[in-house]
Amino acid sequence: MLIEIARGPGTRTRDIAVRIGITERAVHGIVADLHQAGYLTRERIGRRNRYTLDLDQPFRHRSEAGLPIGRLIALFTDHDLHRQAE
Repeated sequence: MLIEIARGPGTRTRDIAVRIGITERAVHGIVADLHQAGYLTRERIGRRNRYTLDLDQPFRHRSEAGLPIGRLIALFTDHDLHRQAE
């Protein structure tokens, strides 16, 4: 989910659901959880949302607690994620 958002911050939740094979309702729930936990922010642009990830936010699991999510996302993407807000 984080990787799909990183690849397309303006991608519709419907499209994310299709790509990762879950329901759109599940995507909405995960986005809400990520937002509440501080992993992403939502910006309303017209009828759509644009999501911005906080790449410095650490993983919650204790075995990766000191690592920022941006390190994992960088392994699966081919662009500079620190510029995603532009």
